[in-house]
Amino acid sequence: MNPLRHAYPLCPQCGAGMKTRPEGGAPRPYCPDCGFVQYLNPSPAAAVVLRRDERICLVKRRFPPKQGQWSLPSGFMEYDESPEQTAVRETLEETGLAVEIEDLLSVHQAILPPDRPVVLVVYAVRETGGELQAGDDAEEVGFFDLDAPPGPVAFASHRAVLASLRAAAGEGS
Repeated sequence: MNPLRHAYPLCPQCGAGMKTRPEGGAPRPYCPDCGFVQYLNPSPAAAVVLRRDERICLVKRRFPPKQGQWSLPSGFMEYDESPEQTAVRETLEETGLAVEIEDLLSVHQAILPPDRPVVLVVYAVRETGGELQAGDDAEEVGFFDLDAPPGPVAFASHRAVLASLRAAAGEGS
């Protein structure tokens, strides 16, 4: 993966052509005219583990990437919200269900295809209201047995979360 492919060709502050130089141990796009430096940082996102009894909520993705595959309710943080607020908002948007954060489960470094770096914060949540219905960018939504998702799980980080949940369930038996 070459993060420099995401570099601005022109400086967003002054319009001059961007160049690259080492800074802080990595090549960074910078503007030789005004000094602007573009940091190519990961995008923060949040996901939830929402259970009904022993079943887990999954959504079928309506749009690329990974259209038609399944994932935990999840999405990217807005500039004015916390990871917890993101988790609650995305769950409501994708599932129609209101939730409350119970616990931080895990944090994952991931790549959203084709090559967007993401930091995914995963929360255990408790359902507090609403009506289950696919919304926003979800084609379908439902609760499924942990060992039997309805189709391929879209993202490696989501597969890792599900594997951890299965392992924890096996330890409890």
